[in-house]
Amino acid sequence: MRDKWDSIDEHRLRPESLMMGYAYKPEWSEGSMKSPVFQTSTFAFPSAEAGKHFFALAYGLEELEEGEEPGLVYSRMNNPDLEILEDRLTLWDRAEAALVFNSGMAAITNAFLSHVRPGEVILHSGPLYGGTDHLVQHTLPELGILTVEFGPGEQRADIAERLAAQAPGAPLRMVYLETPANPTNDLIDIEMCVEIARAHATGERDPIVAVDNTFLGPIWQSPLDHGADLVIYSLTKFVGGHSDLIAGAAVGSKDVIDPMLATRTFTGSQASPWTGWLLMRSLETLKLRMQRQRETAEKIANYLAQHPRVRSVRYLGLLSADDPQHEVYRRQCLGPGSMISFEIDGGEAEAFRFLNALRLVHLAVSLGGTESLAEHPATTTHAGVGEEHRQQLGITQGLVRMSVGVEHPDDLLYDLEQALKAV
Repeated sequence: MRDKWDSIDEHRLRPESLMMGYAYKPEWSEGSMKSPVFQTSTFAFPSAEAGKHFFALAYGLEELEEGEEPGLVYSRMNNPDLEILEDRLTLWDRAEAALVFNSGMAAITNAFLSHVRPGEVILHSGPLYGGTDHLVQHTLPELGILTVEFGPGEQRADIAERLAAQAPGAPLRMVYLETPANPTNDLIDIEMCVEIARAHATGERDPIVAVDNTFLGPIWQSPLDHGADLVIYSLTKFVGGHSDLIAGAAVGSKDVIDPMLATRTFTGSQASPWTGWLLMRSLETLKLRMQRQRETAEKIANYLAQHPRVRSVRYLGLLSADDPQHEVYRRQCLGPGSMISFEIDGGEAEAFRFLNALRLVHLAVSLGGTESLAEHPATTTHAGVGEEHRQQLGITQGLVRMSVGVEHPDDLLYDLEQALKAV
């Protein structure tokens, strides 16, 4: 059984302290301070009887006894690096269980396929990350799953009316939201979504609320605290934080996670041991990085908001008290994070001139790494979203999305200033 110490005497340790050794002891691995990379495909059983029991557990033929840990079988099912990582991922969100996947999209797809059946409905916010948008707009409907979209600022009554009109009589099974939304930074009220889900509960296959928390989590937002059932991450982004891996995760209660574990086992979408090890490395500095990125982003957002060549800036730290989203931000978020979207005065040509003139900030998709990145959502991450739909969602031709890294803020400001002159 893994040791999951989380306190010294009566003193409860914080997540940033527990990231250094939670669920691992050096004496288990020749005194190694860090968990080794368990680069193996299979594990030797202590006996034939143990092997039989381990497989019975994996196939759901037997239940774990109280205090029992599942035995190691095969790295598609479980691996020490992933198990330790999953234990640590539960800490920030104060969740019962976590699962790690080989990408954020794998985690999202697993959530849909594990919890929604043909003829059932996914109510989702918009805009969504381009890959997720394609999944809910095209792939899932081909499988007989109904999807209904609502936008930022819409009220519960309006959403309920649209749901009834677009999916009459179909059972609601999931409310899925991205907040803040990619790439516009729009906020969605998690508690309102929970109310919608609970209003459709029947006691049998009740709807769950799933939140993509990639932009702010796990430091600046905790969806489970607001009633969500499942939190999804692209670990590629802030948690990985070094632009050197691809991974995803889902955290929540055991009741929600267990069906996803079964789906992961039989679809083979788990992350590799090496990826798990890299993520454990990254978790140790997660809060330090995200704090620094936030501090720099606040300076950049304020600079952009005053620049004559910038039409508008979408950054949570700039929300005014009279903005309808400010109340959601105050209640739901612990900080504004480090994602900034801003609209260049002009269109695609002007945005491209700005992006091509950047010299310190890299022109690339993705986000949350130590280096600052900028991209043009309309022609890259959201190119698959129809043009009319993009306009409705606020993804204009002049919109630029920037992920702020850990460089010196003055150097970033200088680079932005010289690039804006090209506009």
